[in-house]
Amino acid sequence: MRRKLLIPLVGILVLAYGCLLAVLISGYHPALGLDLQGGISVTQQPVGEYDPASLDLAVERIRERVDSLGVAEPEILRQGDTIVVNLPGVKNQAEAEKLVQVTGQVYLRPVIACGAAPDPNATTTTAPGAITTTTAPGGPARPLSGASATTPPPTTPTTESGTPTPAASATTTTPPTTTSPNTTAPGTTVPGATATPTRVVSDPTQQQVLPTLDGGQCVVGPAGGSGEVFNNDASASIVAGQGWVVVVGLRSGANGEDVWNVLAKSCYDGDSTCPSRQLAIELDGVIVSHPNVNTPQFSGNVEISGGFTEGEAKNLARVLRSGSLPVRLEVVSTQTVSPTLGKDSLHAAIVAGLVGVALVLLFMIAYYGVLGLIVATGITVSFALVWSIVSVLSRTSGLALSLSGIAGLIVSVGVTVDSYVVFFERLKDEVRSGRTLRNSAQRGFAAAWRTIVVADLVSLLGAFVLWYLTVGSVRNFAFFLGLSTLCDLVVTFCFTRPAVLLLARTKWMNRRKVMGLEIAQAVAQAGATA
Repeated sequence: MRRKLLIPLVGILVLAYGCLLAVLISGYHPALGLDLQGGISVTQQPVGEYDPASLDLAVERIRERVDSLGVAEPEILRQGDTIVVNLPGVKNQAEAEKLVQVTGQVYLRPVIACGAAPDPNATTTTAPGAITTTTAPGGPARPLSGASATTPPPTTPTTESGTPTPAASATTTTPPTTTSPNTTAPGTTVPGATATPTRVVSDPTQQQVLPTLDGGQCVVGPAGGSGEVFNNDASASIVAGQGWVVVVGLRSGANGEDVWNVLAKSCYDGDSTCPSRQLAIELDGVIVSHPNVNTPQFSGNVEISGGFTEGEAKNLARVLRSGSLPVRLEVVSTQTVSPTLGKDSLHAAIVAGLVGVALVLLFMIAYYGVLGLIVATGITVSFALVWSIVSVLSRTSGLALSLSGIAGLIVSVGVTVDSYVVFFERLKDEVRSGRTLRNSAQRGFAAAWRTIVVADLVSLLGAFVLWYLTVGSVRNFAFFLGLSTLCDLVVTFCFTRPAVLLLARTKWMNRRKVMGLEIAQAVAQAGATA
C-alpha cells in the first residue's frame, strides 16, 4: 500500500519540478499580452457590402502577415463585424495600421513566366526580380462540362515583409516555357524554391514578379479582371479520376463571362500578353493559383484541378468565393499602450497575487497546523505545472498571458484551497467520530473526492462557456481559470491524497494534534459516548 501511494506522489513531484526546471533552462517563459507588455491595438470595420467569408479570409490574411513579420504573440480577434488586432511590443502606430490592412481583393492576371525564386545565398549578377523558368511533368486535364483549367496544388500561404519587386519584362534569364492546353500546369516542386513567399505590394496596373504559394515566383502582367467575375458559389469536391477539384460559377454578362473569356482566349492562344498560357489568381500580392487554360471559351462554370489535397482545394474555393464580393476594411480606432503602463500593471498584479496567496497560506497553517504545509507544497506543485504548460503554449501556439489571465490564476487559488478545506474538514469529522487517523484519512478522502470533482467540474464548465462564447480578455481569464482547475484535480489526487495518507500512517503524526484534536482523546471520547 505504501508503494502504491509513493508512486503517484514522487511522479507528480518529478513531473512538476522537472518540467519547471526544463522550461527555465531552455529560456521558455509565458509571453505577455498587450496590457502587460505595451503595444498597439488596431480596430477595423468593413466598409460597404461584403461576404462573411471575405471577413474570415481577411482575419486569416492579417494573421499570416503579422506572424510572418515576427510580431511577438499577436492577438487577432473577430468581434461580430469588427476585427481587433493587438500587437504587443509594436511602437510605431503608422506601421501597425499599414501592417494589418488587407484588401481582400482577388485579381486575375496573365502569367508571362513562372519558375524558382532566386537563391538568396547564390552569388550571381542576375538582375533583381529575375527568375528561371522550369517545367515539371503533369497528368492530363479532365474538364467537366463547360470548360476547364488545371493548376498546380498550392501550399499553405505564409507572408513576410517585403517591398515591391521591379517589373520583370527585361529581367527574365530564360525564355518563358509554354505548355500544351491539354496538360497540367508546371509542378509544384521547383528547385531552389523557398517555403515562404515574400509579400509584395500588389499593383494590378503594372507588370510584376509575385510569389506563389509553393515558394516560386511568376512574372504577371497587369490585371485583366478581378474576383468579381465569379459567383460566390465556389466549391471543392472529389471527381472520379481527378481527385479534389474546385468548381466556380461565372457571372453572366459584361462583368463576368465576357471579362473572363477575354483573358482565357489570350492565355489559350499564348499571345504576347500571356505566353505561358497560364492565368494567375492573386490575393493580396500572393498568387494562390496559376492554372493552364485549356479552352478559349467558357460558359457557366470553371473547373480547376491539379492534384489538390482536401485542404488546398477548400482554401482555393474560399478565396474564389471571397473574391466575388471582397471586403474593404477601414481603421476606426488605434490605441497605444505604453510599456511603462504595462510594466506597472504586471508589477501590481504580481504583488496582489503574492499577497493573496501568502494570506491564504498563513491562515491554512494557523488553522490546520502541519497539514497547512501540505497546502503550501501543493500550491507550488500546481504553480510549476501551470507555469510549464503556459510557457510551452506561449512558444508553440502563441498563447499570451494578459492581466485578465493573471486574475484567472489568482481566482483559481481559491478553487485549489477549497479542495484542501473539503478534504481536511471531512478528515476532522472522521477523527471526531472516534476513528484512527489512518482510517479517517482514507474514509475522509473517499468522501471528499466526490465533492471536489463536482465542484471543479462546475468551475471547468463555467470556464469553458466563457471561453467559447467570449473573446479577448474574458476568454484569457476563462482559459487560465480552466487550466488551473484541471491542474488542481491532478494535484489533489496525485499529491494531496498520497501525502496525507502517508502522514496518517506515521507514529509522529498520530502523537500530534490534528486540526486542534488529540487523536487519543478523540478516540476515548467516542468510546465513552458509545
